[in-house]
Amino acid sequence: MKTPVNLITGFLGVGKTTALLNLLQQRPAGERWAIIVNEFGEIGIDGAALTTGDVPVAEIAGGCLCCVAGPQMTATVATLLRRERPDRLLIEASGLAHAASVIDELREPPLGNALEVAPVLTLVDPRQFVSPDYARQPLYRDQIAIADVLVANKTDMADTATMEAFREQAAVLFPAKALVAETRQGAVELGWLNAAVVAKPRYRPAAPRGTPSDWQSIGWTFAADASFSGEALTAFFDSLPGQVPGLVRAKGVFRVLDSWVWLNWAEGQWGASQVAWRRDSRFELIAPAFDSEAVEMRLRACLEK
Repeated sequence: MKTPVNLITGFLGVGKTTALLNLLQQRPAGERWAIIVNEFGEIGIDGAALTTGDVPVAEIAGGCLCCVAGPQMTATVATLLRRERPDRLLIEASGLAHAASVIDELREPPLGNALEVAPVLTLVDPRQFVSPDYARQPLYRDQIAIADVLVANKTDMADTATMEAFREQAAVLFPAKALVAETRQGAVELGWLNAAVVAKPRYRPAAPRGTPSDWQSIGWTFAADASFSGEALTAFFDSLPGQVPGLVRAKGVFRVLDSWVWLNWAEGQWGASQVAWRRDSRFELIAPAFDSEAVEMRLRACLEK
């Protein structure tokens, strides 16, 4: 049986260590946990704060996990698993970490043979979340993109308008989150570590506000290990306007070889960029009408054989 591993991420000072301390207080009796703390500085402070005596804590200091993912992180995780045999592993990433490569490392052998990647929790300060200055930072966007559970912490410091803006923006994130939660003082709930992520091969996403009632939406998801052909996806997106008359919007995240890309079609043009999302590949479109079976057939044809 594989050990579930949760990554706890978020920007500097958002309250990750406090959240971990709150989780430790909720640890089920008899369940053994282990923690890996990553800090950007050479001297580990968070690890000392988390040391309780009965939960083993390992530290990786002096760089972000994305830089040490590989031999050092693999050795640290493997040693903890062998020595402690935990029922759950929690990893607190540095506030400056691009965590997507960590997820890749945890899924690939040898770690992938022993670990099951459980929901990623990303903590955000809602005042930062709604700020265009933060939204323009690739690191901040990646931390939000990789989240399965998006947690607005420090809500007691945000005014009503900020919280309303947070809820509106979080509701239309793509890909959608398994859970969007609000809390203060890092009071995260134990159940969020096992947030249900229901696999739905075909689904109907919530239409954005203001969408005309005669428009329709549909989407598909594919397992995280499914790989797509970049050339086939390019041809698929190029041909979409002809396949779907009146196309309004098409977007998707796909695993292409060892990278993950975001493709976005709007107003007659489409572009691509790398993203941190790792849960699954997915595609959505909005149009007045469409032949869903034909679209799905062409989309599946883009899968690597």
